[in-house]
Amino acid sequence: MSILDSKIPKGPLEDKWSNYKNNINLVNPANKRNIDVIVIGTGLAGGSAAATLAELGYNVKTFCYQDSPRRAHSIAAQGGINASKNYQGDGDSNFRLFYDTVKGGDYRSREGNVYRLAEVSGNIIDQCVAQGVPFAREYGGMLDNRSFGGVLVSRTFYAKGQTGQQLLLGAYSAMNRQINRGKIQAFNRHEMMDVVLVDGKARGIIARDMLTGAIERHSAHAVVLASGGYGNVFYLSTNAMGSNVMAAWRAHRRGAFFANPCYTQIHPTCIPVSGDHQSKLTLMSESLRNDGRIWVPKTKEDAEAIRAGNKKPTDLVEDERDYYLERRYPAFGNLVPRDVASRAAKERCDAGFGVNKTGEAVYLDFASAIERYGKEEAFTAGHKNPSKEEIIKLGKDVVESKYGNLFQMYEKIVDQNPYKTPMMIYPAVHYTMGGLWVDYNLQTTIPGCYATGEANFSDHGANRLGASALMQGLADGYFVLPYTIGDYLAQDISTGKIPTDTSEFDAAEKEVSDKINRLMNAGGQHSVDFYHKKLGKIMWNKCGMSRNAVDLKEAINEIAELREDFWKNVKIPGSADTKNAELEKAGRVADFLELGELFAKDALHREESCGGHFREEHQTPDGEALRDDENFKYAAAWEYTGKPSDAILHKEELIFENIELKTRSYK
Repeated sequence: MSILDSKIPKGPLEDKWSNYKNNINLVNPANKRNIDVIVIGTGLAGGSAAATLAELGYNVKTFCYQDSPRRAHSIAAQGGINASKNYQGDGDSNFRLFYDTVKGGDYRSREGNVYRLAEVSGNIIDQCVAQGVPFAREYGGMLDNRSFGGVLVSRTFYAKGQTGQQLLLGAYSAMNRQINRGKIQAFNRHEMMDVVLVDGKARGIIARDMLTGAIERHSAHAVVLASGGYGNVFYLSTNAMGSNVMAAWRAHRRGAFFANPCYTQIHPTCIPVSGDHQSKLTLMSESLRNDGRIWVPKTKEDAEAIRAGNKKPTDLVEDERDYYLERRYPAFGNLVPRDVASRAAKERCDAGFGVNKTGEAVYLDFASAIERYGKEEAFTAGHKNPSKEEIIKLGKDVVESKYGNLFQMYEKIVDQNPYKTPMMIYPAVHYTMGGLWVDYNLQTTIPGCYATGEANFSDHGANRLGASALMQGLADGYFVLPYTIGDYLAQDISTGKIPTDTSEFDAAEKEVSDKINRLMNAGGQHSVDFYHKKLGKIMWNKCGMSRNAVDLKEAINEIAELREDFWKNVKIPGSADTKNAELEKAGRVADFLELGELFAKDALHREESCGGHFREEHQTPDGEALRDDENFKYAAAWEYTGKPSDAILHKEELIFENIELKTRSYK
């Protein structure tokens, strides 16, 4: 075990980033033309990084498995993006955003990285407005804000319920400009299969053309991994079905440490599971918790009657409803952080108060908001005694203007009108705070290999606040990586092109081909999805919303056995030298079968509860997370040794000089 150096600059918190930029090495414009950078993933983190690096003059190659960068999973983000501009005049500041983020992550993130994130957040909004992102605006023409869980201010900028899509279009347009200039070579429908190291440095990748099956070599002076998170290790999640861990895991196998894999976010506001044959889950934006009130029946008899179809939620009057978040957390109410809201929903459902047929759902109700907005609109229009029908119509119009596409999506999936009947929601896997360990420069433990956005671990600690994923992805891509990678590339101005006809590329390509052949020749009897679903059930049941030592030890053994069976008995039809969706899935599931084991090992080793990692043995008398700052105030970074459960632990001690460590309270 070693102690990792995060390379956080010395000096006062608010001066660290400025002082760092003032003292780094730079690459002059003429030399940038001679340096190549590979970017894996073209979502918000990768797209913004690729566009900015190309604008600076570097030669960039981008790789994505989608047919267009516009299909990156970033497009699915609905609710908004945080920035501490204080447009509302409600007391927001860089320090408050920094504080809320560290507290929301249950004091398991770095002060230096998080403050830098808060510091550049305002620049992101300016950049995106300049690109034409249609953020919502309030009556006076200023950009509008709403609030998200875990904060007491309104700092979330949004574009109705399509924020991720609109931001991605901005990054994509910036990319297209560079593609048109010839500064970006875009390799769509390509999947990264391995990182190539030359003299210990990342100098390229092996990729597979997903249309022809051809294995290709691509070299560069640095490789940036912006390939997203690993939530699909649970099979059912809110992630796009293609989202995977391959790029990050292949880098991990080459020497990049993997940090805090057990830190996974369960989002409280998802459409509940509907059956055994479901392949993904749908997120209802956290922004809905601004106006929606979460409740279950006060009595089990009413809950049972609703589950049996003998009662409707609208049959229950106010006194018969338990608004349990408002009851338990009066200061934050329905806007507690995601981990807190998720566990509270699980507790109510486990106690027998769930409201769908499986008993695993709670209500998200907009009746109060519709009435409140309707009265306000009527009063503003001069109607002092409006009818109930007029109030409901006016209120519905306001709610529709704020959340209309989300309501439409819910009705399409569930076949219920959420304006009239409360939505049903239940927690589901959404985001992963763990990822490749990176230092302050966003560099992994492999020199020249960088990780940005959800692919790294650096900013969110044990729980991510809502609307901070888009903030981190764009901060890394637009305003952090372009500085930090230049400091590293300054040593390569005389290196010249990296050749691909070397023994290192030969060996890496052979390993990739051998693995593909092994998968194709397994000749078993079970599909890839058969194994993925089995893994998902192990992960959800034993490494999900709550964990304990007995289950985690069982999970480690069960995953190892499942992985062994996978390599013997998986069946992949077709051939490797053409488009083969089953082969693509097989490579990804093979990596999930290793990651899952490391995930369980990490969760077992962390004998505390913090954020999204809830160990049943470590909780307060009223069921809240119980941290152990004396023994676990560090990031756990794991070194690959061949078998995930034998991974070697390295620690990065977390130092808090500006924030007092204390038990989180949202009451």
